[in-house]
Amino acid sequence: MNIYPQNQLNLYGIEEHLEILISLFDKGVLPNKILLTGQKGVGKCTLAYHLINYILSKDEEYYYDVNNFKINSNNRSFKLIANGSNPNFQLIDISIDKKLINIDQIRNLLTNIRKSAFNNKPRFILIDNTEYLNKSSINALLKDLEEPNHNIYFILINNQKKLLSTLKSRCLNFNITLSNASSLTVINKLINDNVFNYINKELINYYFTPGNIYNLYRLAYKNEIDLKDTKLKDFLNKMIKENYFKKEIALKYLFIDYIELFLKNTSSMLNIDYYNYFIKKIDDLKKYNLDEESFFIEFQDKILNE
Repeated sequence: MNIYPQNQLNLYGIEEHLEILISLFDKGVLPNKILLTGQKGVGKCTLAYHLINYILSKDEEYYYDVNNFKINSNNRSFKLIANGSNPNFQLIDISIDKKLINIDQIRNLLTNIRKSAFNNKPRFILIDNTEYLNKSSINALLKDLEEPNHNIYFILINNQKKLLSTLKSRCLNFNITLSNASSLTVINKLINDNVFNYINKELINYYFTPGNIYNLYRLAYKNEIDLKDTKLKDFLNKMIKENYFKKEIALKYLFIDYIELFLKNTSSMLNIDYYNYFIKKIDDLKKYNLDEESFFIEFQDKILNE
C-alpha cells in the first residue's frame, strides 16, 4: 500500500482546511506564501497536494472532485506531479542520505522559478520538512519569498519545529490539527481495516497522528514484525537493535515520539535525574536536529537495559 502524500487521492479529517484555502483562491486572495503547521503525519502535505491539484486541474479533464475531496487518478496534472515532471510544481525536501536541505537545492529552485513560465497556470513550490533548511538555504530563499514572481505560490510544511523568525514572518500560518478519535478514523479509512487488528493498543499514543500510525503499520508489514502482542519496551529494543530509524526520516520522528511516550509511562519507576536528562535530550533533538543514533544507543543502555 502506498499512501505517501503525492499519491494520496483522498483527503480525510482535515477537509475544512482545504475548503478555506479553496475559498481564498477562488476569491483571488490566496496568500502566495503559506505555512502549514502541525504534527508530523497529520496530513499537511496531503492537504497541499489536494489544493495544488484543485487549482491546476481546473481546465483539465478529470478535475478535482470538491464534493468528495478527491483527486482523480486519471488527471493529467496529478500524473505529472506523481512522476516528477509537472512544470508547474517543484518539491524541495531533505534527501534520505542528508542531514539538511542543502543550499544547492535552493539555488536550483531559484534558477528554475526565474525562468519564463511554461504556461499561464500558477506555479507551486512545496517545501517539506522546513526545519531541515539551514541558515544559508533560508537566506537564499528570503528575497524570493519577500517578492515572489507573479503567479508563484510557496507552500511550506512545518512539523511544529522551531523556524527562523525571518522565514516564519513572511508566511501566513495555518495550524492543522486532528483529535485522537479523528486520527484513528482516518487511519482505519486509509488501511480499510481496524488498526488494532495489527497493532497493540500500547503502541498507539493518544497524540499520534494518522501518519505516525501508518508508518508503524507499514514498518511492521514490510519487515514482517508482529506488533499485535508486542509491548512498548520490546518494540523499542528491536527498533534500536535493527537500526530501523536510519531508513527514513518518518521513522526517526516516530521512534523519538515512542521514547518520549515510554519515559512518561514509566516516570514513576525511573531515576528522576535520568528522566529529566532524556526528556531534555528529546527536546534538544527536536529543536536542533542533533545526532539521533548516539541518543538511541544511550537510551537503550541506560533505560531499556537497566
